[in-house]
Amino acid sequence: MDLTNFMPAKAVEVVVPVSDVSASSVSSSSAPSVPNGYSSYLDIPLEKLSPGMQQFVATKKQHPDCLLLFRMGDFYETFYEDAKIVAKELDIVLTARGQGEKRAPLAGVPYHALEPNLAKLVKNGHNVAIVEQLEDPKLAKGLVKRGVVRIVTPGMMIDQGLLDDKTNNYVMALTIHGDSLACAFCDISTGEFFAVPATVEQLSTVVSRFNPAECIVPVSLGVNVDIIDLLKKQNVIVQKRLDETFAHGRAQKLLLEHFKLKSIEGFGLEGLTVAASGALLSYIIDTQKTNLSYINKITVAHLGNTMILDGQTIRNLELFKNIRDGSMRGTLLSVVDQTKTSMGSRLLRKWIKEPLLDVQALHTRLNSVEWLVKQSIARQELIALLGDVHDIERLIGRVTYGTANARDLIALQQSLAVVPRVIEIAGRILELYSATIGDVAGIVSLIGSAIADEPPLSVREGNMIRRAHHAELDKLHEIKKNGTNIIRDLENSERENTGIKTMHVKFNNVFGYFFEVSKSQVDKVPAHYIRKQTTANGERYITPELKEQEDLILHAEEKILELEYILFIELLKKVAVKTVEIQTIAGMLAQIDVYCSFAFIAAGRRYVRPVLDESAVIELKQSRHPVLEQLEQYYVPNDIVLNDGELRIITGPNMAGKSSLMRQTALCVLLAQIGSFVPAASARIGVVDRIFTRVGASDDLATGQSTFMVEMTETAQILNNATVRSLIILDEIGRGTSTFDGMSIAWSV
Repeated sequence: MDLTNFMPAKAVEVVVPVSDVSASSVSSSSAPSVPNGYSSYLDIPLEKLSPGMQQFVATKKQHPDCLLLFRMGDFYETFYEDAKIVAKELDIVLTARGQGEKRAPLAGVPYHALEPNLAKLVKNGHNVAIVEQLEDPKLAKGLVKRGVVRIVTPGMMIDQGLLDDKTNNYVMALTIHGDSLACAFCDISTGEFFAVPATVEQLSTVVSRFNPAECIVPVSLGVNVDIIDLLKKQNVIVQKRLDETFAHGRAQKLLLEHFKLKSIEGFGLEGLTVAASGALLSYIIDTQKTNLSYINKITVAHLGNTMILDGQTIRNLELFKNIRDGSMRGTLLSVVDQTKTSMGSRLLRKWIKEPLLDVQALHTRLNSVEWLVKQSIARQELIALLGDVHDIERLIGRVTYGTANARDLIALQQSLAVVPRVIEIAGRILELYSATIGDVAGIVSLIGSAIADEPPLSVREGNMIRRAHHAELDKLHEIKKNGTNIIRDLENSERENTGIKTMHVKFNNVFGYFFEVSKSQVDKVPAHYIRKQTTANGERYITPELKEQEDLILHAEEKILELEYILFIELLKKVAVKTVEIQTIAGMLAQIDVYCSFAFIAAGRRYVRPVLDESAVIELKQSRHPVLEQLEQYYVPNDIVLNDGELRIITGPNMAGKSSLMRQTALCVLLAQIGSFVPAASARIGVVDRIFTRVGASDDLATGQSTFMVEMTETAQILNNATVRSLIILDEIGRGTSTFDGMSIAWSV
């Protein structure tokens, strides 16, 4: 059995950046530090350390910026300055290991508590290298081999407990040449991988749209203060990589090798997108050190193919977070997300950030929603079926990655089991769903026949594999259960074969099981019996068969655990072969989930299908604010009509609803261009290429900009980027200065 793809690789040296949080920033404790005046424990000659600490220090030298979680038995241990940081971050006791010069600070966490503690360390901005035992300690000769099996960073998380089910966790690579740039993004938990060509001016929009947790940049770009500040301002952790990682030739070679292609032209990659994509793939390979075959395609996302929403517009329209406390309450997402699956919720977020410009594609989405609105019984059944679907995208990611457990496979089986019925119903929506999606029934059967109904969380505890799945495993279970009976049967059999009626099988800690024969019967003992001891009353013997049964009985539990793990790994490999089909199914279910969410809202809240065309007209009859109508008991509908080139100035007293009316216009347009029905009696919308907003007033103290300066900067951005097809919302332009100047600015704009 080839387990290569699922076994931890040996440690590989990788160039990674220096962490923002240094050991020196952590307050010292009473625990011993570096002995004999060495400036760092990394300077201590290895021969002065114990073998285990030699391993730790040697590994730390390869990964100086990472906190090492060093597997030692049932604990992940950290030493020296790492221990001080971990003890402080996790609020655990800092102790010490060794004596004299070999004494070192120590902090550790139990192996079964790794996930929550790892999440806390990464959330606090640390890179963490997981160092595992690469061989069974029972079989090791001398020191157990250990090595880094993966490096966990803010953008490199796949464990279920570290991720938000409803959002993607992207890692980003950025490279710039002149006024052009390219970004590459990957969510390693799902395998999604894409590149975005853009201009330097569009970088803020790109980052706002995809919201990466982490960005890698070449060292030469790391000195660009404006770029780095822009990324950090949007809470992106910046990691620096050597410039040669972004070299076009090296990047292209790596992409071709990974995707097993002779040309990358089919992906649409060229120039800077090749460099960014190859550098990002290099970073993922270096840090994850495992099978990445589930990252099996890369696409190019051009900003011009979708409506551009900059960070200000996303914030001002409160699409995902409200302006008051940053929570989801009162946001567009909170009222339109009625999805049943994590995959559907993530897709809906993506659609909201990327409204379509293609009228035909929008009609396709709207046709699907309209069918579900009219077919209420089908819609209700689909919603019920989707309620049984788990996060297939991340499940198959963990399967291929090699970190899935038996419960993950059960969740995958349960999710795939509903697919035939979903397709039977939803296949009528789009031709897309009538396409082949592989052998779903085969995957369901494969998992169902192998995995027990309620397996444990750990893959090392046994009780995962169903009885009657594997003959040798069933035999071991039988031996474990009936060990005494097996020995008794062997005793009876040997009595008959030898004619020694007084023969007994006994056990002690020296010989294990043995046959005891009285002196008067010794002459009947067969020649193949092996004498082990003479006693006052007789002789003690063993046979190969007795020792074989003894080995089975005494080691049955151990062999069960070992065999179950091997069978489980084999099963993971068989399921991983179906990765592409399962990813296709996941994408299909996510789309159906979003359509059902749109239809559920439309049917329950009196939304109508918008008429979308290439005109420059917006006509909303009796339109309503999609969020406020859910929060307010009484909401007055309004008509909004904007013809080609027209401007509307809205006046009225404070609290009359001027800002709400402007926002609802933008939200209705946005809903229509993601394929949703809209809250109105009727709607005609000429497709909009951008929505600009200038709403509210606040200082930007971090960059020393006054309210007026912020307002003018945002207004200038709108004037410089708006087109004849843009929708612009200006709320009290010029309010940041005197009345006369403000009015002058407003009229000029």
